[in-house]
Amino acid sequence: MEKERIYNNKSVKCLRKELRNNPTPTESALWELLRAGRLDGTKWRRQYSIGKYIVDFYCPKARLCIELDGDAHYSMQGDLYDLNRDEYINSLGISIIRFENREFWEAPERVLLAIKQALGNL
Repeated sequence: MEKERIYNNKSVKCLRKELRNNPTPTESALWELLRAGRLDGTKWRRQYSIGKYIVDFYCPKARLCIELDGDAHYSMQGDLYDLNRDEYINSLGISIIRFENREFWEAPERVLLAIKQALGNL
């Protein structure tokens, strides 16, 4: 019997690819600040799957996810989905930090500072 694959599950590969190829403007802007070790040399993955869930950004070394929340997150259904996803991901020892899209556009430097603080001393 094959062990369940938790990271980059093949069943959501097409969706991950679609999300990477069609990022939101906020995801594109943050990715430009994170990619290629631009944030203190940390390595990030975008649209990375953990179990059946796909996170916006993931730093494997820090076991840290970044989620950018747009309009889809601000509904009862979106809140419940996020709650279930966060509980599952946290149960694996992975932390999640969330930012509203508006937060990023108003003060990207504050968002980067919060990410650096969440990374700690890697």
